[in-house]
Amino acid sequence: MAGQLREYRRRIRSVQSTKKITRAMELIAASRIAKARARVAASRPYAEEITRVISAVASQTTIKHPLTTERANPTRAAVVVITSDRGLAGGYSANALRRAGELMELLREEGKETLLYAVGRKAVTYYRFRGRAITGEYTGFSEQPSYSDAKAVADALLEAFTKPTENGGVDEIHIVFTEYVSAITQTPVAHRLLPMVLTEHTEEPPGGPLPNYEFEPSAEEVLDALLPRYVESRLYAALLESAASESAARQRAMKSATDNAEELIRSYTRLANRARQDAITQEISEIVGGANALAAGS
Repeated sequence: MAGQLREYRRRIRSVQSTKKITRAMELIAASRIAKARARVAASRPYAEEITRVISAVASQTTIKHPLTTERANPTRAAVVVITSDRGLAGGYSANALRRAGELMELLREEGKETLLYAVGRKAVTYYRFRGRAITGEYTGFSEQPSYSDAKAVADALLEAFTKPTENGGVDEIHIVFTEYVSAITQTPVAHRLLPMVLTEHTEEPPGGPLPNYEFEPSAEEVLDALLPRYVESRLYAALLESAASESAARQRAMKSATDNAEELIRSYTRLANRARQDAITQEISEIVGGANALAAGS
């Protein structure tokens, strides 16, 4: 009984230590969510406006620009997958990787070869373990990305996009990331970055009618200048969305772990109390039995 009681107490101490760690990680993640949400909110207007400007330029011209024109018979696509650098974030990375798998399967069915660009150690480890070739690897900034991080990824993508496919270039660029909806809901999504998807609408676009521009020196040169800014801004927005989603997922996972630790402590405490009560009852029984034996002998 004494040995069983010591074991329960040892387990309680171990779970209490784990609970302190998970609680601290929960608080850190919660503190980062507010900052991440503020960065997402600050980046969205720029990303939306540059998309609106490009849509206006493309709708007012008839030039064939790589930014807005789909290539004939595309054969190769780049897929950027954004995950976390660290674990303990529930199904955050797994959901993004699953969505990326669905996208790549769809591209293969369309007869397109995929070049993989992995952002985050989880994606790098996942694809290396499965023997997948990785064209680009970017790690170390999943929780707090900067614009320079987005620019590094964008430069590699633009180099591949402007290169002929026979020389290793790509015809399309897709991105998979986790969109931050709320502290409870984060949704993995896949979007095509290039060429832009432009659709005709009879209704007025959000934000009012598209402005009319006069191009100096030409619309093509304007689009050439906007191309890298557009890709960088969309990638940066996706990195910020993913960072906010990662913090929210980690906060929720650590809260669940803390709650489970508290439940384990209560269970082990009940078992320890029962073992102690059994030991006391046994000792009392032994004392009473010994007293009765002495009384009967005398």
